[in-house]
Amino acid sequence: MSMTTAGVLFVLSLVVALVAAHRPVGDLMYRVVAGTRSTRVERLVYRLVGVDPAAGQTWGAYARGVLAFSAVSILFLYALQRLQNHLWLSLGRDPVVPHGAWNTAVSFVTNTNWQWYSGESTMGHLVQMAGLAVQNFVSAAVGIAVAVALVRGFARARTGELGNFWVDLTRITLRILLPVAVLGAIVLMLGGVVQNLSGGTDVTTLTGGAQTVTGGPVASQEVIKELGTNGGGFYNANSAHPFENPTAWTNWIEIFLILLIPFSLPRVFGRMVGQNRQGHAIAAVMAILALAGVTLTNVFELAGHGTVPQAVGAALEGKEVRFDVSNSATFAAATTLTSTGAVNSFHDSYTALGGMMTLGNMMLGEVAPGGVGAGLYGLLVLAVLTVFVAGLMVGRTPEYLGKRIGSREITFASTYFLVTPALVLGGTAAAFATGNASTALNVGPHGLSEVLYAFTSASNNNGSAFAGITVNTQWWNTALGLCMLLGRFLPIIFVLALAGSLARQQPRPASEGTLPTHRPLFVGMVVGVTVVLVALTFLPALALGPLAEGL
Repeated sequence: MSMTTAGVLFVLSLVVALVAAHRPVGDLMYRVVAGTRSTRVERLVYRLVGVDPAAGQTWGAYARGVLAFSAVSILFLYALQRLQNHLWLSLGRDPVVPHGAWNTAVSFVTNTNWQWYSGESTMGHLVQMAGLAVQNFVSAAVGIAVAVALVRGFARARTGELGNFWVDLTRITLRILLPVAVLGAIVLMLGGVVQNLSGGTDVTTLTGGAQTVTGGPVASQEVIKELGTNGGGFYNANSAHPFENPTAWTNWIEIFLILLIPFSLPRVFGRMVGQNRQGHAIAAVMAILALAGVTLTNVFELAGHGTVPQAVGAALEGKEVRFDVSNSATFAAATTLTSTGAVNSFHDSYTALGGMMTLGNMMLGEVAPGGVGAGLYGLLVLAVLTVFVAGLMVGRTPEYLGKRIGSREITFASTYFLVTPALVLGGTAAAFATGNASTALNVGPHGLSEVLYAFTSASNNNGSAFAGITVNTQWWNTALGLCMLLGRFLPIIFVLALAGSLARQQPRPASEGTLPTHRPLFVGMVVGVTVVLVALTFLPALALGPLAEGL
């Protein structure tokens, strides 16, 4: 069997599995977020934090809950890193430097999980478990909660309430992420992923010198990393490390976990608004963009532009031989189409056009299917923009699901879209203007791609690295931390404000002039608007970087 054929079968098996899981997983999540009963554990949590689970919140109160929880989380994780040498299970690790602790705290709380450090040699077990792994859960839960709040804005009428953030956060964590993480960890351990908390194997040098200690809660953190579409790995080599991703079979499982929840959330959307076909339309947009990204990444890597790659049949540099070129390219596409920073190959070693695809996938806004929750609310914002453009074409007031898209709504939607490009392009320009881009390994177009990738990954809360660039400096840790912070919470504020504005409206009945938003025409329009907006925004930067290198 050729590598191309094996790659096609690999992708098709993922598609079949995701289609099969879309309905049951989506229905499960719908019952969790739409239910009214609380478990004993949940009621205990509410009492501890002083929350009335029956009390609804306006968009402002919901946003304040998100920001307050995230601010406390950042302070706690920062302190945990700075004090780790005094804590239990520190393994003798030194305190993390201030700018590095800031960057990591912001990174994990924003669901970015960008790592400037080697996890196994920098963080002790307690920081990994009580700090980083906990944020792998709750930061992902925050994304789902915000998406659910936006959907409630479409589904509700004449109310200012979007639900209760603390209830949503608790239920999503305990009923969705934790159970699936436990099951996924068991599956990965059966596949050979290491799970231990004993300190692992002591490897003593032949001279009787220093010992290198490896080990830790690898399986648990690995499945949380994939399920929460995060990227923070226990090992610096991430999903290319044989302890974390031993075989092609576990590679398939990890990609499936990356895509499972984001592709199932449109089902939740359809059920909450009372029209499953609306969810099908959003899922179709995600699928079209995702398949295009996966296909093109595979084509560019298998074509292997260049003398040596063409001689050997594909671009093998930077790829793990356990996964071959195609499965590595599929992982790269999946990890950049979502907000997963996990990688199983070296993106800096990709062909110029293959590397461009990893950049382009993130520049889409990570909506195909995007991060956990963030992909759904990002795509719904693009759907709002599409309805507005369609209304301008025919001279009719735009409506989506019976809700009028007026100046207030389109202001929130357009501002949401502008945040990330401003951070990406502004950050890249600042790096070159201040001379900090000199830490890039390469010069010319590829050096520009390395800097552009770092800011694209941080601002989109992706977390993957192009590598080939040194970011462990005070300037880089500070700048990327600010991009992660603003790239996460400014869009969330605009999304919640949009949700509050929609929830106050009374839905209008559909008429002959209403644009059907469940048909192939609308699906094609959303795809087109997404691609055009990204092309108009980022094409000049791509032309100077990977396109120039590829041509």
